[in-house]
Amino acid sequence: MKNISSLFRFDDALVPNLMAWTYVLLAYVLGFTAFMSETVWVNVAGIILLAHSMVIAAYFIHECAHDSLFKKSSHNHIFGEILLWITGASYSDYESIKHKHVRHHMDRADIVSFDFREKLLKYPKILKTIQVLEYFYIPALEVMMHALVIILPFIKASRKHLRSRIITVLVLRISFFTALALISPKVLLLYPISYGIFLTVMRFMDVHQHTYDLYETLDQKRGDEVKQYDRAFETRNTFSNVLSLKYPWLNLLVLNFSYHNVHHDQQMQPWYRLPDLHKKLYGEDEKQVLVFSNLLKSYHTYRVQRVINSDDANTDVHKGKDFIGVDGVSFLTAH
Repeated sequence: MKNISSLFRFDDALVPNLMAWTYVLLAYVLGFTAFMSETVWVNVAGIILLAHSMVIAAYFIHECAHDSLFKKSSHNHIFGEILLWITGASYSDYESIKHKHVRHHMDRADIVSFDFREKLLKYPKILKTIQVLEYFYIPALEVMMHALVIILPFIKASRKHLRSRIITVLVLRISFFTALALISPKVLLLYPISYGIFLTVMRFMDVHQHTYDLYETLDQKRGDEVKQYDRAFETRNTFSNVLSLKYPWLNLLVLNFSYHNVHHDQQMQPWYRLPDLHKKLYGEDEKQVLVFSNLLKSYHTYRVQRVINSDDANTDVHKGKDFIGVDGVSFLTAH
């Protein structure tokens, strides 16, 4: 155990991480196993288990991207690549995901390779279809963003190096699900439902954490356009969407990703330290903390309008009340 512990960046990392990884693996395997059952409630349990295992795995990718998990970047890279397979995001490579997220922190902005909002406005039928699906709580925009990870390398020359990877991943994943479907055809229905829940949870945690400006500069070097944003701007335009301050253990459901201000203040701090650091740094000051019940209402109310919304940096978020938020900013979609 001492040899394993020495791999981690922090001395107290072994136990919490091993516990979380054990849960991810068990929930992932049990989720698929439950799909094979003839009992409906077991199928439902499998949907929830599998979705949640992907949520936690995704937030460990976030930990790896900050090199806050292991001492060596190469170990974070390897583990991040493994987790991409669990989250179904393996069409993109880990370094691209890390690059996009690092730019988000460095530039204090939402950095993308293109703004889908402008493009969707040029195709009203596609936009309407997405909005109708979103009205029924189907995360169509997120599905589109993940689909573009597969499509863009065959369109953009700057991403053509990913083409062979995408073809390989497609072949392997199609083979995997074909094998599962031969055992139980229900997998072809239950997995998409589980994945839809996963995407919804990830998006819910993303849409209200910032009122940042957006720039189509991901494929370029960092420019002068973002030098206007200082640390004070970052703090003022970053929000913590904690599930509960009274019961901080509830935030483990999203690996404490909800403590977003403290994460931006101290990016290298590991997930299990964030609740205590939040309390230490901010005490009773909750001006950047959004109210969970307000966020639920806002997420529901503006689920269609949010598709092409882009918050102004001066937006008054009203503790999450009537806060529209921004779609399509997941760190898992590196474009």
